[in-house]
Amino acid sequence: MPEIEQLTTKKQKSTYPQIMKNRVNVAAHTEFKEVVDIKRLNFIADIIQTYCKPGARILDIGCGNGNIACGIGSLGYEVIGIDFSNKAINYAQSRNKQANVKFEVRNAEEVTTDEHYDAIICSEVLEHLHHPGLLVKTIARILKPGGVLIATVPNGIGPRELLVTRPVLAMTNTRMGKFIDNSKKLLGYTNTTVQSASEDLSHVQFFTRNAISSLIKEQGFELLKFRHSNSFEKVFPYSLLTRYVKLLSVLDNKMADFMPSALASGFNTAWVRKEE
Repeated sequence: MPEIEQLTTKKQKSTYPQIMKNRVNVAAHTEFKEVVDIKRLNFIADIIQTYCKPGARILDIGCGNGNIACGIGSLGYEVIGIDFSNKAINYAQSRNKQANVKFEVRNAEEVTTDEHYDAIICSEVLEHLHHPGLLVKTIARILKPGGVLIATVPNGIGPRELLVTRPVLAMTNTRMGKFIDNSKKLLGYTNTTVQSASEDLSHVQFFTRNAISSLIKEQGFELLKFRHSNSFEKVFPYSLLTRYVKLLSVLDNKMADFMPSALASGFNTAWVRKEE
């Protein structure tokens, strides 16, 4: 089993078993169908229910189509989802039916100092930024002392990034790249995801476990949990099988929990801002 860090608190011990017993099906309030997306959502929901009081204020940075915000909102929290993409926010607003969930076209840097949050979600965002440290610094500024940051990122040296993302980026604007794009379209793939309708979802950061940990620790955060997402299920050509045989995806996501971090395709992490 991989060495996965975890900070245990009295609060966690007293609440987490009850959460697992009474977990709301947060995925039912989203468009998530993929096992890895639901696993990530449940990780976020469990962390928030463990460390945040009922009715806490949650900020979802880079919320995309609003799935995570709507899922967490179904638990009764006050959630604000922000994203720079008008297209993604318009879509999120069009399907939102919860009064306690709001969506705004905004960058994190525009959040003012009087807007403090109990928890901040930054899911599959940092890998798209040229200066991710600036965002983490902003998060530390607007998160209450003792507040929780939940950050999920791809593993920059994991199977998916090494065998799919990086080679595809290297072939951008080449004949082979165009051939791959056309082939993906024939197989039903698009350049958007269920997470976001944004036109540009390119990765510019490739975090290792140590790199993402150092980036967040530098801004005064302590680790609460570090977990793996999936492993090989999104690597072509195996992805052709896992796309239609759900059991293979389920097994892949379960096995990823016990694999070395180098074989994980993504990291689900939770952090607490140190008390001042």
